Amino acid sequence: MNWQEAVEKTVTGLGYDLVDCERTPAGLVRVYIDKLPELALAGGLIDVEDCERVTRQLQYLLEVEACPYERLEVSSPGLDRPLKKSADYARFVGEEIEISLRMPFQGRKKYQGVLAVAPAAEAAKIEVEGAAESAPVAAWRIVFNDGKADQALDFALEEIREARLVPVVSFKGRGVKPESAKKPKRAKAESKDDKVDGGPDQ
Repeated sequence: MNWQEAVEKTVTGLGYDLVDCERTPAGLVRVYIDKLPELALAGGLIDVEDCERVTRQLQYLLEVEACPYERLEVSSPGLDRPLKKSADYARFVGEEIEISLRMPFQGRKKYQGVLAVAPAAEAAKIEVEGAAESAPVAAWRIVFNDGKADQALDFALEEIREARLVPVVSFKGRGVKPESAKKPKRAKAESKDDKVDGGPDQ
């Protein structure tokens, strides 16, 4: 098990969704967490206490796994949440997203529009939280306007270099309360070089 798999196992074991994790050449380990989909849909937001709880466990994990690092940051993914895995796409169908393709299509790589399920994927399966469930997730569609009419582009995850939610400025549509737009709170973790960030969430 590599360090990323260990981080994911720890985060999910604590009852959170691991959105992304990375380690920089300078020794910074950055981890983004979110509430599980059912809690997020009910209005649950990541706060400082959630980040502190995960930070404490990850500090112990990284020490046990002998994973060298200088600093650890745990935070919410923010309003422009990245979409990394199939379960992320399934969760945000109907939301506006921005994608960047690995290879250009019709002369462009970036598209912004509404995420939908590609018709060809209706009978596909996805592994969600370790269990295979029937879900239309083999391929996805983004519906956008080219300035003349609505267009649709179907794509597979392997074709995507990066995908993110488009922030909802009005803080409506993803259950975000207005107060979540305030400046993120920051709290120091147990190590002086570690920090947690309960920034704005979806």
